[in-house]
Amino acid sequence: MAAAMKRAIAALMISWGTALPAFASKLIEPHMSIKPGLENGPVVALTLDACMGGADERILKAVIENQIPVTIFVTGRWLRHNPKAVADMIAHSELFELENHGDMHVPAVDEHRTVFGLPAAGSLEAVRDEVDGGMAAIAAAAGTETHWFRGATAEYSESAITLIEGLGYRIAGFSLNADGGAQLSAQATATRLAKAKDGDVIVAHLNQPKREAGLGVVSGILALKAKGFGFRRLDDAEL
Repeated sequence: MAAAMKRAIAALMISWGTALPAFASKLIEPHMSIKPGLENGPVVALTLDACMGGADERILKAVIENQIPVTIFVTGRWLRHNPKAVADMIAHSELFELENHGDMHVPAVDEHRTVFGLPAAGSLEAVRDEVDGGMAAIAAAAGTETHWFRGATAEYSESAITLIEGLGYRIAGFSLNADGGAQLSAQATATRLAKAKDGDVIVAHLNQPKREAGLGVVSGILALKAKGFGFRRLDDAEL
């Protein structure tokens, strides 16, 4: 009953929220951390976004060989273009948690504007299409349910957050941006990861196999492991 009520409220929001705003509102970038390990040793949640493009086999290989649990936020478009990487994740489901990054990597903002150069959804109906499309793509590719959503750019309008949560999702924020959208050098990415603290939620990218940042992700997470950090998937972490 509660889930049905949430979806009914989300549907009402769509029908009421179609008018265009008179001006662009301030967007929200949720901060998120997990419960620290404290005396049991530091822990972090490693989350990797797979937006569009390819699959960084350097990161996948390191995760599998070192048995590092990770949450992957995948878009429908990425899933459709990377069947081998998806098969590898499914084969190692004890490590990989697949969660919803939307269908076409469209920012979850119900205004006609751009966010970091990407055209936003523009309406609550389009936000819902993005969320539902990502969910359907994961179900088709992996047969798993999704519980977390991270929109493109990880910035949201307030009404979009309310809608997404009404659909039963938790918004996945972060506390440490490791690779600057895969734009940083390998050294800069590794340096950022070295600053991780107990309880951090780390975000980096899996979809840029030709960029240096991926090498920094590999060296950075292996350095954290060597320092005694444990890794948690979001569904397994205490918040």
